[in-house]
Amino acid sequence: MVDITSISNSLSIAENGIWYSQESESISYPAEGNDTCFSVEDNSFWFRHRNACIQAVVAAFPPPDGGAIFDVGGGNGYVALGLEQAGSDVVLIEPGQTGAVNAKQRGLKNVICASTATAGLHQESLAAVGLFDVIEHIEDDRGFLDSIAHLLQGAGRLYATVPAYSLLWSREDIMAGHHRRYALGQITELISAAGFSIDFSTYIFRFLPVPTLLMRTIPYRLGLSREQTTNPNAPRDHVVGQGVVSRMLDYFLQAEVRCLEQKKPMPFGGSCLLVASRR
Repeated sequence: MVDITSISNSLSIAENGIWYSQESESISYPAEGNDTCFSVEDNSFWFRHRNACIQAVVAAFPPPDGGAIFDVGGGNGYVALGLEQAGSDVVLIEPGQTGAVNAKQRGLKNVICASTATAGLHQESLAAVGLFDVIEHIEDDRGFLDSIAHLLQGAGRLYATVPAYSLLWSREDIMAGHHRRYALGQITELISAAGFSIDFSTYIFRFLPVPTLLMRTIPYRLGLSREQTTNPNAPRDHVVGQGVVSRMLDYFLQAEVRCLEQKKPMPFGGSCLLVASRR
């Protein structure tokens, strides 16, 4: 059981069971982003596989002394709930009111509606932090990672995913509020410079770069993608029907999870996944 009062004096719990800070902070994330994700997460091969990958590396590289994982910027709690169901103690830290409420309704035990800056977290109070597709939303990514390092205890763990390859930049990145995409070497160097030792780093979603390039990047670069504030194709992009394509996809995704379980890095993919420990 996580004692929220032991990590901050600035949070109060409301009748809905969510802990709130008294301050707010603007973030680079669409206002409707959590609702859009909430509508697709449960049926999405992408969210499902990312969860399987995250759970595999957490099992292979657990938090020190079995401590709790603080899922920072964790949206609707999809990852946090998956980790909780897999046996981890988890706390969601989500600045968006919609995401925090969705997470609580999903059944997540520990939800904080705040950012790491407004939550008033004590220095060196967290055993592990998850940043799952968060760093790319932060303009000062190095400064943010420095602040995360100061929140971690001793050799506390950091788990992170980010979108891969600046080559694959498209309008979808702009709509999502991304500042950048990363090559694995870039994100590894950035996290190392912020005071971490890299325990494991790899690409995941090995099949995605080519379709992303063909269906998103090239149309964007040719000026063929229309101006949108939200992605109307989000549900279609995340759901795969039954049949041969679905079985082939499952085969490739399960093979990736087995690689992670065996701590074998993969040389390319649509996302980067890293585990690091504070030095």
